Amino acid sequence: MKRYCIKSRPGKEEYLDILGENDEGYRIKVTRICEGYEKTREDFINHHLFDICLKTGYLSALAECEMRFSAA
Repeated sequence: MKRYCIKSRPGKEEYLDILGENDEGYRIKVTRICEGYEKTREDFINHHLFDICLKTGYLSALAECEMRFSAA
């Protein structure tokens, strides 16, 4: 399972976990953490939309996210 950070507002953490893949795209779990509460949901994202999210910086690999937070 690979984890990505979702770009969000300060004070809020959002993550996307890839649970599985098929020909159409990815089965994902989105986790949102805000003010001590955690919400999760499972969904689907097609390959094209996922690639666009990576290219625009809306999603970034977890290692990149950790480097950004530690530099701040």
